[in-house]
Amino acid sequence: MAAASALKLRIEGMDCGSCAAKIETAMRRLPGVAEVEVSVSASSMSITVDEDRTSRETIRAKVDSLGFKALDPRAPGSAPSHDHGGHDGAWHASSKGRLVLATGALLAAAWGLSFAGPAWSDWPYVAAAALGLVPIARRAVAGALNGTPFSIETLMSVAAVGAIAIGEAPEAAVVVFLFAVGELLEGVAASRARAGVKALVDLIPRSARRIRGGAIETVPASDLEVGDLVLVRPGDRIPSDGTVSEGTSEVNEAPITGESRPVLKEVGASVYAGSVNANGELHVTITKAAADNTIARIVHMVEEAQGSKAPTARFIERFSRWYTPAAMAFALAVIVVPPLAADGDWQTWIYRGLAVLLIACPCALVISTPAAVASGLASGARRGLLIKGGAALETLGRVKTVAFDKTGTLTEGRPKVVEVVALDGAVEAVLAKAAAVERSSSHPLGLAIIEEAEARAVEIPRAFGGGNAVPGKAVTARLSSGFVSVGSPRHASEEGVLTAEAAERVAVLETEGATVVVVSEGKRVLGLIALKDRPREDAKTGLARLRELGLHTVMLTGDNARAAGAIAADLGVAYSAELLPDAKLKAIASLKVGGPVAMVGDGVNDAPALAAASVGVAMGGGTDVALETADAALLKDRVGGVAELVMLSRATLSNIWVNVTLALGLKGAFLVATLIGATPLWMAILADTGATVLVTANALRLLRFDPAAPSRRR
Repeated sequence: MAAASALKLRIEGMDCGSCAAKIETAMRRLPGVAEVEVSVSASSMSITVDEDRTSRETIRAKVDSLGFKALDPRAPGSAPSHDHGGHDGAWHASSKGRLVLATGALLAAAWGLSFAGPAWSDWPYVAAAALGLVPIARRAVAGALNGTPFSIETLMSVAAVGAIAIGEAPEAAVVVFLFAVGELLEGVAASRARAGVKALVDLIPRSARRIRGGAIETVPASDLEVGDLVLVRPGDRIPSDGTVSEGTSEVNEAPITGESRPVLKEVGASVYAGSVNANGELHVTITKAAADNTIARIVHMVEEAQGSKAPTARFIERFSRWYTPAAMAFALAVIVVPPLAADGDWQTWIYRGLAVLLIACPCALVISTPAAVASGLASGARRGLLIKGGAALETLGRVKTVAFDKTGTLTEGRPKVVEVVALDGAVEAVLAKAAAVERSSSHPLGLAIIEEAEARAVEIPRAFGGGNAVPGKAVTARLSSGFVSVGSPRHASEEGVLTAEAAERVAVLETEGATVVVVSEGKRVLGLIALKDRPREDAKTGLARLRELGLHTVMLTGDNARAAGAIAADLGVAYSAELLPDAKLKAIASLKVGGPVAMVGDGVNDAPALAAASVGVAMGGGTDVALETADAALLKDRVGGVAELVMLSRATLSNIWVNVTLALGLKGAFLVATLIGATPLWMAILADTGATVLVTANALRLLRFDPAAPSRRR
């Protein structure tokens, strides 16, 4: 038996949550299918299947039999469609557009023929309704055979046939036409929702100017390889991620990171695909192929996130499974109870029962959450706010506390050596040995020590073997003179090597706001190195915005209490210092007692804490770690982005509940009107198709989300 393989297909023709549910149900009934996830917003299906039991061809055929089209996403012409009818081309060229035109023409012809004579007045409408109902009934049968007997097509077919049977053929024809129009409008709304991701794809230029052998050639951007050198002229978009190898210019990164101000790029600076070169000519060495650049990764992440269901969406889907059968049972009761129990007129109550069937479809309810979540995720991606799924998006709006790491999160993450104190030997020797130990480290403090040693042209001795790190405490390496450690004063004190003189000097430096590391060899303290890291430019205002939103903020750091206290006092934030990784996890667990907690870190050293929080947010300026670690990432690399995440989440949650209220409220109003006889059959369909369009249109408002708007700041 072969191992289960993951398969992803592009699905054309989906417009609402019930479409996705129909496909998921059919797939789960196939042998060998382990997992299946269908995303309306991404027009895709991800499925894990044992291909020895069910082949790919069988899966495609099953999808096609339900009235949709399954395509390989890599095949020509299988890109997501963003037209008005759910397919490539104008709306009238799509299958749903053609159905609208056909049913409309049949209805108009029936109206004209009805004047031929009273005896023939109903038959043209019967023909129009029957012909328009054929594709709908075919989909209803396919759905019923594949595990979805209570679909909108089933309800439509029963209602239309019932209307014809009781002599209401004109209304049956109008209902069929309005249903086709409603489905077309759903397609328009769904394509608008997908446009958020398409806008990201469109940022990448189609061609690039590659430099080879001194000559410049125009090539497709997709053909660029790692190591290629490209010319980017003023006004050009950068074709892929890379590093500036020649030239100086300002680059507009707003489309990718949301940063509104142009960023100065010089030799050695990183640039992102899709950003716009402003005023100087740049030579850029490509570091990421087209399939792996920042834009491609963002698009992939957003599509994956849109495919994952939010908790509210999962609840509504479970609710709709019994809601529809219950609604059909209620419609049957409307038909039979009044005539049997109160001697009501059969035709009147059959008519009202059929209207209830049309009202009953849960399409608008099912799509209420995923439509809002998809728009929220796309809107966030446009502003450099990447959120990995509906669950994270919902949780962000419910957090009570936001915890921050210090180094690289609230501070710039580029500490500088401000003083080297030699207690045994020369200053240069202390710095040289510390740099030798830190050579294999990627910690910001270690990098700062190496940078200082190189700036002073100090000869760094060779270390034998990589440094042995004890997280949060020290790094030790063997030099020719013996084992040398660079660690925290607390660790040095625990090891019994911190002298009274050294401890006194440490206290003075820490009171001045410096982070101090102790350089020791064996049991001797060689010296101290003091480093300082400046707070981020927007850290104070970013924290203030969170407090305006009613959130508690706290800084969790492994740094010493004095240095942490100085930073915290400047920023106006509560803090807990000298936390080893396990203590930081305990602090988060303690905070979670009071409600959901968001942890914000640099995505490199904070992985355990990010995972332990209710929702983890990585700040990383578009790095691999920022895109792959935690539940959300801030590409603009600003503390203020955390408040924007919370506001976007709250706006999405509000949108969801408005959608649910719209869907249920409209159905409730039409239901009451139908039971008292105030709603004709053709109008009852507006309770579903009308609500679906309203719900989707309301969700699309999130694409215009502006965190600076006055209503968002309250």
